[in-house]
This record gives sequence, structure tokens and C-alpha cells, in this order.
Amino acid sequence: MNSGNVSKSATLHLHLDPLGGIAGDMFTAALLSAFPEYARDVTEVAEAVAGVPCRFVGHQDGVLTGSQFLVSERETHHHHHHHEHTTWRAIRNQLESAPLPAGARNHAIGIFSHLALAEGRIHGVQADSVTFHEVGSADSIADIVAAACLIDALGASRWSVGDLPLGGGRVRTAHGLLPVPPPATALLLEGFAFHDDGILGERVTPTGAAILRYLGCEHRTGMTGRLLATGHGFGTRNLPGVSNVLRVLAFDTASTVGASTGSHRDLIVIGFEVDDQSGEDLAAGLDRLRVLPGVHDVLQLPVFGKKSRVAIHVQVLAAPDQLDNIVEGCFRETSTIGLRTHLVQGRALARTMRNVDVGGVSLRVKSVDRPGGVTAKADSDDALHLADYATRQRLRRRAEQVVTESNHE
Repeated sequence: MNSGNVSKSATLHLHLDPLGGIAGDMFTAALLSAFPEYARDVTEVAEAVAGVPCRFVGHQDGVLTGSQFLVSERETHHHHHHHEHTTWRAIRNQLESAPLPAGARNHAIGIFSHLALAEGRIHGVQADSVTFHEVGSADSIADIVAAACLIDALGASRWSVGDLPLGGGRVRTAHGLLPVPPPATALLLEGFAFHDDGILGERVTPTGAAILRYLGCEHRTGMTGRLLATGHGFGTRNLPGVSNVLRVLAFDTASTVGASTGSHRDLIVIGFEVDDQSGEDLAAGLDRLRVLPGVHDVLQLPVFGKKSRVAIHVQVLAAPDQLDNIVEGCFRETSTIGLRTHLVQGRALARTMRNVDVGGVSLRVKSVDRPGGVTAKADSDDALHLADYATRQRLRRRAEQVVTESNHE
């Protein structure tokens, strides 16, 4: 596929806003609405693999303007309740031999694998023995292949999604009437946040759920960064009182503000209390926590806990991608049996570290670019071996002066 006007970026964050819901065709339409330069290539690849004509067209529902991704077989299915019966093994073989870029092939197989695993768990069979019905048809294959091509072409570093609409009622399937969301879809959506807007029907389809699960979409309601593009992908149903649309917002999360105002970063705050561990042992455990990868800081404060007992409140500031390892460390190094986590938005000033030799002693000095100018601070640990306070203080000030003067040159 051609790269279009947007190349793969380590700072591209794509956020999905499921106003009407999410399905495979809505996902593809929303991304093509935001990045129409990919429309021709994606449509041609989806047609070649699925063997049915596909179209990317503009759409207006009287409220919003956007796009639809239409597959001829799906348009026929609206008038004829026809179901394919295709095994996961056959679809995987089809994808492995299809004229697809390697990345897109892997994404498509990954999405279908989630569907197969969910269906297998629901029906009590191995994934390779799963027979797809609705999602085994050519229109679903086209949707997933198109989605996989876009995931590969855009190369976003982060995907997120807002609250999903729950829907309700019953949906007719090859297995008969099933509750909404159907069991396999509900399994794929475990852990996602929902709201009930009072509108019944299937609001998240199996293909939509599998895409969300495959991408590992985090739940977000607020974003930071420079907004690059927006897109609206419409489904084929009409919903009462709301547009049946999936919106995508594309952000560049690279810092767009001056160094002195701080660059944005996501942080996890981990908090817990300890009231039955000795101060000596807790101090040793927290020292071990401080050196774990992804730990920015560890704080402790005295608090009053249950039964008016004095306890220690511990707060760990951590990188989100290291959360599981750090939580494991909290349980391993302290006596706590429960903790709390929440995501916060942080800002950090640009800083540099350099070594300065003063009086035969090497000291590390941190320079920070503040709104009023650059400041320098020597690392106190590097002078701890010196005999007296006056000497330590004098050498630290001299090292800081060296760095400050060099910054002004």
C-alpha cells in the first residue's frame, strides 16, 4: 500500500468515539474519512481478498456528514437473511495466501483469532474447530481486511475508546435469538466501559468488538496533543434520536508546547496503606521499589488508619507501561494486600544531566529549563562520602556554578 500523506508515527494516537456504536465497516469508514488518501488502496485490497465489490462513499444522515464502507454482499444480505458457514481454519488459510502486506495479514489474522477464541470459549470447542456464521461471510472478511490494512498503514502508537453504548433486546443469528450483546461479543468486551443511552439493538458487532480487543484500546475520555484529523464512519442502520456514527480523532502526541511549560506525559499513581510492617523493613522494601523500571518516585506519609492505628500511606508514581511489574513489586516488598491505581496527566520540564569535576570530586548536576531560565542542582548523593557539611555544600555550589555559567555561554 502507498503511504499516503500520513506516515507511520510513534506519536500518533487514534481515539474512537462510538456515538452510535462500532462495527468493522464503521471502523474502516471512520479511518478512511479521516485519511481518505488510503481509500483506493484499501478498497482494492479488500475486494481482492474477499472476492466481492467494495465501495467507499460519502454519507449524510441529516445531522452529520461522513462516509460509509459498503460491501455488495452486505447490501444483498439486508434483503435476504443468508448465512455463510466457514471454519476459522479455512479463513486463516485464505488470509495466509492472500495478496496482503505482511503487517496487514498479521493484523487480520490477529483480529479473527480473537473472534475464534471467543466463539470457542462460548461453544466449548477449540478455536481451530470454530465454524463462523455471520462473521465468516465475505462482507465481514472485507471489513476486517480493510481494517487491518489501515491499522498497518497508520501505525498508531496508541488506540483509545470512549464509553461504549450497551444496546439491548435480541438479535437473530444462525444460532437463533441471542441477547444483546451476544455471548461471544460480550466476552470480547470484558473490561470495557459502557453506558446505556436507552436505544436498543446491537450497538457493538462481533467484528467491532474483536477490533477493539485486538488493538488493546484503553478507555479514555480526555486527550492531549495536536489534533491532526477527524473522521465519521456511518453504519447502515438508522437509530432513533442519534447518528449511527463512529467518530475517530487523530492526535499527534509529540510535545507542541515550549520546553519551559513542560511536556505532557501519562502517569499512574499507585496508593496503599501499611500498618503492620516495621519501619526498618518497609524502608528497605520501598528502596527496592524505587529502582524498579518505570518508577518515577515513591512517597510515604503518616496517616491514621483503621481502629485509629497510625499507618504509613505509600504513593508510587509510575509509567503506565510498567504498571503490572510495579504492582507486583508493591505486593512483594510490602505487607499490603490491596492497592488503588488511577491515571493522571503530568507535565515535566526538560532537563539534562552532566558530570562536573570540582576539587577532585565528580558530581552529577541536573539542569532544568524553567520559565524564568535554566537552574542547576548537584546530586547530593555524590558528595555524601565527604567529611563535613561545609565541604559538601561548597563543592555542590561550585559544580552548579560551572553548569550555570556554561548554559549562559
